[in-house]
Amino acid sequence: MEEASNQNINNLPEELLLRILTFLPTLDSIQTSLISQKWRPLWSRVPSLNLPFELFPSYEPPLDTRQFFAEFIDRVLILRSNSPIHTFRLSFIYHDHYGSHVDSWVRSAITHLHARELHLDFFIHKDFHDEETLNHKYDFPFSVLRNGYVENLCVTRCDLTLPAKMSTMRFCSIGSMYLDQVYLTDHIMSDLILGCPNLEALELQNCWGHHHLKICSTRLQKLVLGYFYDSELQETLVIDCPNLFSISFDCCAFDKFVLKNASSLVEFHVDIVHLIDGSYCYWSKVVRLLGQATNVKHLNVQNWWFKFLTSKDPFPKSFMLHNLNLLELRTGFTQYDLVGMAALLKLCPNLETMILQYLFKIGEDVIRRVTK
Repeated sequence: MEEASNQNINNLPEELLLRILTFLPTLDSIQTSLISQKWRPLWSRVPSLNLPFELFPSYEPPLDTRQFFAEFIDRVLILRSNSPIHTFRLSFIYHDHYGSHVDSWVRSAITHLHARELHLDFFIHKDFHDEETLNHKYDFPFSVLRNGYVENLCVTRCDLTLPAKMSTMRFCSIGSMYLDQVYLTDHIMSDLILGCPNLEALELQNCWGHHHLKICSTRLQKLVLGYFYDSELQETLVIDCPNLFSISFDCCAFDKFVLKNASSLVEFHVDIVHLIDGSYCYWSKVVRLLGQATNVKHLNVQNWWFKFLTSKDPFPKSFMLHNLNLLELRTGFTQYDLVGMAALLKLCPNLETMILQYLFKIGEDVIRRVTK
């Protein structure tokens, strides 16, 4: 039975076998070379490299694990053919000792393997890191992207080293960018947008170093902002993207929000955690942006509408969301919640679908969320 099963696997077209291997970590795909002669060279032709440190066999002491992992990647890149890949995905506990290793991996992925997607994650989970490793950050050499074809760039917990003339250079292949736990000054943000003229999707999570963050682009279509908490710094966020169709605010605590040229905006998402100080204040600042985005068709929001619409500064009486046809509302079902829900529905005369997500609360604090 086992022999027949292996024979059936071996009879599959090579294209299908390669497709199967793309879903495996590279270490596992290499191990499949033991199945038969047909499988032996396949791992080197898989159109992706998936190199997760957390799935690599552990050794004692832990430092040996990092060393063996680095040597493993070095060998993989030497033995692999130079056929182009679609995705290069790396997670690693970075230390300055491995800086030259990571540099060579990144350059190989970009310049030799011509990766279309580059994912670099230097924060795996808090259980993998200690105080020493958290003090070491990889300096990502952004200029190396000029020698490749990266379309989707995702980096977590590293510093961006931009070329001196970034604003005048053109990284035209980059269409999507995800930055998490990245030092992001106002100047760096401006240079990134100017240097990536074809950027259409941008997601910023847990970034810091900015004071008056301006996201201004005629190309950008989707923007996601998450976990901006330094409100005591009186930070300002200005968004001026005339072709933006989707925007999402997740735990954003800017002192001032400004939205300009939002006539193309049709998706609006806001989620401000109840447990942070001033939650309603930040929620109301974001929701007021709907006054500049009256063409929104899909709204995903929490139900603080009773408090907002009975405040001293609600929307003008003429304000309506005439184009809204899909509403996702996270709400409780107290008397105030229901009144707020009814008041919101009056602003949406053409609503077709409403999805309710129930919030379990202790007092005013949300402890968990269950979709109803």
